[in-house]
Amino acid sequence: MDNPNARGFYEAEALRGGWSVRQLRRQIGSQFYERTALSKDNAGMLIRGRKARPEDAITPEEELKDPFVLEFLELKDQYSESELEESLIRHMESFLLELGNDFAFIGRQKRLRVDDEWYRIDLVFFHRSLRALILIDLKLQKLTPGDIGQMNFYLNYAREHWTRPDENPPVGLILCADHGGGVAKYALEIRTYVVPLDNICPDQATET
Repeated sequence: MDNPNARGFYEAEALRGGWSVRQLRRQIGSQFYERTALSKDNAGMLIRGRKARPEDAITPEEELKDPFVLEFLELKDQYSESELEESLIRHMESFLLELGNDFAFIGRQKRLRVDDEWYRIDLVFFHRSLRALILIDLKLQKLTPGDIGQMNFYLNYAREHWTRPDENPPVGLILCADHGGGVAKYALEIRTYVVPLDNICPDQATET
């Protein structure tokens, strides 16, 4: 912004109000700084301006990256899904940085029971901005419709049993070697995302 006073104002208000990029752009576009300067009730304007609107809400598509680069795991040429999970846990700080902002680790191998069967979800996170649980399933092979059906099974359970009243529905994230455009297109349901694991280690860069 050319006006340093306006820039400083928006910087301060964005930090104070925890604005998303979308909310900041809306405030700039609506000339919030100029309107506040001209208002007789500056304090009231600031209070109203800090309130988020429905159009300011971020979406999982905006928050989840594609692909993830996990070179820091330094895995050998051959490894299992359990070894991948172990390495992600050992490098949790780097993994969180790769995932992006606002991810909080909840647990691994989260157990759930349906009928007489026990199931486990590889990794569970919480995303502060989305206000939703993030269920992560690790797959070394190409994506299959069964993988997506399994994730939707987990999401339906988590929505009913783990999601708190003030939270949004959970989001599924399948990390796999290749998401296969056609399979993802016809098998995906809302709030399930498939992200390829790109460059897990240098020797597998081409393969993945």
